[in-house]
Amino acid sequence: MANPGDFAYTVKQQADIVRIVGDYVKLKKAGAQNYSGLCPFHSEKTPSFSVHATRQFYHCFGCGLSGDVFSFVQKIENITFPEAVRTVAQKLGIALPRASYSSPAEAKEARLRGVLLDVHERASAFFQEYLKRAEGAHAREYLAGRGLNEETIARFRIGYAPDSGFLLRDRLRGEFAEDLLRESGLFSWKQEESRQPSVLGSQEQQSLRSAQNDKSTQSDKSKDGKSAAAMYSKFRNRVMFPITNESGRVIAFTGRTLSTDEKAGPKYLNSPETAIYSKSRVLFNLDQAREAVRKLDYAILVEGQMDCISVFAAGFHNVIASSGTAFTELQAKLLARFSKNVVVNFDPDTAGAKATERTLGLLVEEEFQIKVLTLESGFDPDLFLRRKGKDAYVEALRNAQRYFDYLIERAQVQFPVRSAEGKVKAVNYLLPHIQRIPSRIVRDELAREIAQKLGIDSAVLRQELKHAANTRSAAALKAPLETQVTEAERILIRALASVGEMQTSEEHLSARDGAEEEFDPARQAQFTLEKEHLHVGLATESLIETLL
Repeated sequence: MANPGDFAYTVKQQADIVRIVGDYVKLKKAGAQNYSGLCPFHSEKTPSFSVHATRQFYHCFGCGLSGDVFSFVQKIENITFPEAVRTVAQKLGIALPRASYSSPAEAKEARLRGVLLDVHERASAFFQEYLKRAEGAHAREYLAGRGLNEETIARFRIGYAPDSGFLLRDRLRGEFAEDLLRESGLFSWKQEESRQPSVLGSQEQQSLRSAQNDKSTQSDKSKDGKSAAAMYSKFRNRVMFPITNESGRVIAFTGRTLSTDEKAGPKYLNSPETAIYSKSRVLFNLDQAREAVRKLDYAILVEGQMDCISVFAAGFHNVIASSGTAFTELQAKLLARFSKNVVVNFDPDTAGAKATERTLGLLVEEEFQIKVLTLESGFDPDLFLRRKGKDAYVEALRNAQRYFDYLIERAQVQFPVRSAEGKVKAVNYLLPHIQRIPSRIVRDELAREIAQKLGIDSAVLRQELKHAANTRSAAALKAPLETQVTEAERILIRALASVGEMQTSEEHLSARDGAEEEFDPARQAQFTLEKEHLHVGLATESLIETLL
């Protein structure tokens, strides 16, 4: 509970829960101070969700959930309490307090993240500028050939990295320290004596030779002794697609080469992971799609950035992409904050089918309602829209399959299900997908469907399913407890270390002082332990009590 003087308390005093909840739920007045609507936390047809304007709390008479404005935002966004406080504050236009850090290292990391965001914003502006220049003519032709107009190019901040190893470096060096540029993931280094001309644009190979003889370069050293002249851009002669975080800030790039030279590197080059970019935690276009996903209550999930851009440009603003990487559990959890309904529309080739199967497993474990949209052979979403148009894609969406119908069809295609051996292989292929489903009722229903479609006795199939579940449970019981204990210990040690650092630093403001109480590492440790169920069976209560 927030206390007077806390930032959370200040925000809560100014918050209007009706307004905040109204951003997520369509509310109707149902009395002098009450508003009602359909509960966003469970499926219902008759409104049982109530918000009280004076008491500033919500309650659902259907599922029993209740709480204040922070718990509502925390639940619906699937975020932590500190994040919920920030979210509500931002909705109200309340300035966030100056950050308080538990250690010098944490403060340094926060400063680094802030600077890297600025570096990427400047780089994005640089790439957009060069797309409009004469050097960007080839890139503009490529984008026009992909059906992208100026409005779409501007909306997605698409740019062009010139065929140069130096131009971006020289633009940014005047504003940012070289050690920070090294952390950005935008540059690479080579030792002077081993540097290859291929890292540079053809226009600069001669200028490099001159630069090597320039005495001024001898004093141009970074702190670790690497010459700044040895620093060059990773992205050269590429169409640049910015990757943004949920707030729309650029955190990474994907560059599509325009060169036909094999030495130019891969067709698509992605930024490495940095302090601000973790590819497993980012969904491409989520910043622009989030409101449409929430409003329509479903997302269209595609593989590549061009697919995503083309689908969005066609008017389907609830589209996101896995950003050119395999879909991850963390991405599934991120998407779940906005909707638990998704249409998976990956490429119809073999690789796309395998990616679809893997993605379905992750989505099922997060209890999504899933459909699969399979386009005609040879058509990815981008090409399909360019060749067949928006109406055809609307029809394809309408005909998207239940995900398990898709899997059954895949089994029938891959295995000779008319033979006993083929039936066994098909069942072995489908069983792991059934096991991932949390609901036993749904598992039994799907088992009956599979039995019917494959011509198998349903009782036998249910027995196989039960046997597989028992085997899995036995394996889980045999698994050592060390993993859980180690994770719990890691969280507690980190909290203890943070508290120790705060207590021994005379210049540091305690995390318990004033506005930052909700960011206390001990409270975060308690929250994490309970959320991950790592506190069960562990003697941690006294430790947590001591920390708090």
